[in-house]
Amino acid sequence: MNNNDILRRLRYTFRITDEAMIGLFLKGGLTVNQEQLVKWLKKEEEEAFMPLYDINLAAFLNGFIIQNRGQQGNETPKPEKSLNNNLIFRKLRIALNLKDEDILAILQLADFRFSKSELAALFRNPEHEKFRVCKDQILRNFLMGLQLQKTSRKSGETAPKATNSK
Repeated sequence: MNNNDILRRLRYTFRITDEAMIGLFLKGGLTVNQEQLVKWLKKEEEEAFMPLYDINLAAFLNGFIIQNRGQQGNETPKPEKSLNNNLIFRKLRIALNLKDEDILAILQLADFRFSKSELAALFRNPEHEKFRVCKDQILRNFLMGLQLQKTSRKSGETAPKATNSK
């Protein structure tokens, strides 16, 4: 998955307006204008498409975390210069305050079977012997499941709810 696709999917899933997206980038430490945002949201085959670099997506995700979880300390976290699917998944997990059971339920909504131990391997330290690389298919299904969860809640269907218990 490319960064632009992830940004578009998050925008659609959470129904984020242009103004709100610009605000999330700003909370993440990056000043973005409307024209730049529109270019990032275009599809690759469209004219004026502009690739969204890792550092820019990291700033957006940091802003998403701050928006949903609050600011930790006085400083805005520095966006990473390089992202991978594991880090993107981790940032979304933090922003949405998801427990393992929540993530597994979201993946199940997308008809993607995944075990708790496989999930734990995605969030381990990369030097750990049980670490597992998060492939595009896993992240894509997680984003699809999130979208299904949000749309089913809007239409009044019962969907798995995030737990706040420890």
